[in-house]
Order: sequence, then structure tokens, then C-alpha cells
Amino acid sequence: MPLIKVQTSVAIPAPTAVEGLLKILSAKLATHLGKPESYVMTAFEPEVAMTFAGTVEPVCYIEVKSIGSMSPAQTKAMSQDFCQVVNEKLGVPINRVYIEFADAKASLWGWNGSTFG
Repeated sequence: MPLIKVQTSVAIPAPTAVEGLLKILSAKLATHLGKPESYVMTAFEPEVAMTFAGTVEPVCYIEVKSIGSMSPAQTKAMSQDFCQVVNEKLGVPINRVYIEFADAKASLWGWNGSTFG
């Protein structure tokens, strides 16, 4: 049910680097939300045409979605954590990362031919 999707202007890293990044983000998202990692989905889109602050320097947009409510303390901790990971793994400065946190209603999240609500 939790999802973390990373879109970045950075060139495609080596496949093993992408896999490593996604595994790190998956584990961290599960920990932050207190949900089983077996339900976490990750996605990565490199080389997206993007600008930030009027420039095409490396930039990143992250979406985090989950059923239920994320508290301000959780979103702040996740923002700090995910920005650091993206900086370390992709070289995107943390001040060039936007993160959108979205709570989803269980009835609006489908899985396995049904929904969670």
C-alpha cells in the first residue's frame, strides 16, 4: 500500500545502483510508516525533463503515498531521510528535491483485484 516514486533529471545510473536505491527507499518507507515492507512499492524514472528555480541542474521529485494518515513528524523525518538518500545516491542537492506526501483512503487504493477498504 505505501508507494515511493522518484522522478529525476539525472541520467540513468547503473542497474545495480537503481536496485540499491529502490531497496533502501523501500526499507526506509516501511520503517517510517510502521507498515510491512511486503506491501511497499517503489518506482524510479530517470532522465525526466525537469527544471527547478529556472535551471536544468539536477533535480528530483518524490511522491510518497500511503493508506491512512501521515503525521507532520513522520513527513518531516521522511523528508530529511529521503532527501539525504537522493543526495548520496544520485547527487541531487537536497535543496533541489520536492516531496509530495499524500494520504489515501483505503477504498481508493486497489490491490489483488479489490481494494483495501
